[in-house]
Amino acid sequence: MADLETFRAETRSWLEANCPDEMRQPVRDEEDVYWGGRKATFKNDAQKAWFDACVAKGYTVPAWPKEYGGAGLSAPEAKILREEMGRINARPPLSSFGIWMLGPALLKFGTEAQKLRFLNEIARGEIRWCQGYSEPGSGSDLVSMQTFGEDKGDHWEVNGQKIWTSYADHADWIFCLVRTDKTNKYQGITFMLFDMESQGVATKPILLISGNSPFCETFFDDVKVPKEYGEGIPAQVGEVNRGWDVAKYLLGHEREMISGADGGDRTSAIGAAMLRQTGELDAVLRAELAMFDVDALAYGAMGEKFLDEMKAGKGHPAQPNMMKYVGTELNKRRHELMMSAGGSTSLEWDSEETGGGKPSRNWLRTKANSIEGGTSEVMLNVVSKRILDLPGA
Repeated sequence: MADLETFRAETRSWLEANCPDEMRQPVRDEEDVYWGGRKATFKNDAQKAWFDACVAKGYTVPAWPKEYGGAGLSAPEAKILREEMGRINARPPLSSFGIWMLGPALLKFGTEAQKLRFLNEIARGEIRWCQGYSEPGSGSDLVSMQTFGEDKGDHWEVNGQKIWTSYADHADWIFCLVRTDKTNKYQGITFMLFDMESQGVATKPILLISGNSPFCETFFDDVKVPKEYGEGIPAQVGEVNRGWDVAKYLLGHEREMISGADGGDRTSAIGAAMLRQTGELDAVLRAELAMFDVDALAYGAMGEKFLDEMKAGKGHPAQPNMMKYVGTELNKRRHELMMSAGGSTSLEWDSEETGGGKPSRNWLRTKANSIEGGTSEVMLNVVSKRILDLPGA
């Protein structure tokens, strides 16, 4: 305990010295989030300074081993870092599907050479990833996917289409599920890594009801995927035709990521918005804000409990499904409350006062939360069968 208290004091001191004031402000727009990658630019000097400091310290991926770009923190130390960053409202120095999804899969299934190359590139923000899972007609029933990779000896020739590929038009590489055996539904899928600038890869943005979208359709037309990127660096993660094992493991981390996307944020900002609009807090809305705060606190406690159980090897594999469902519903409630707090101004779509209709656009965007990463209905089915042991229909 004394060592942890020393670590907390040192962490607090380091954050005070290295996290600029600008990086302690709420995220206002997409440019406030740094994703890294070959085409990345920093919004300002403060964003760059914060990122560089965290890379040097290993704090973009603090729990990863030092040889892979992390800080090698223990689970209690990583928890303290999260708490201390939360205390000063520090923004994450780097947002990355490589950190949230691919990284954990590589740590478990990757070769040592794959880890040394890709994990370090992810930690340093040198490579931006997107995820190639869902296809038209293959969303919740993901194993029905048809994107096919034909064995051409020294490479795979990939043809097919993915959909809802978040930020595919900005990504450098893709981690992609490709069917490599048409005779076996589950054991005929390979988890592949390849460059989005490969000949035959094309993307097309999908416009959502909010007026913008991170989603894309992604097309593969005779894409040549080398079987190796150097000695010990195969294009596939895990075994050929056993990519479903990797995919299932990664889905748990994806659902944890989606569940944490503002779902547990509390409501002081909502109350402040209402005070600006009306000068007072409506009694009914005040009660709803209080109920939301209680649920958000309970959600945060559940997340910490599940994380501790996972680190101790006692976690249930369906716990990420619970987190994803609850986090999704909380985030939708949060934005409903923000719309209520803002009154008629929240319905505005274009003015400078609302940042170009940010409240309404963000509210509409949350509707996709209950679809992406697994629909809420599917999450509830998994929880009912695998945690509650309820019989199937």
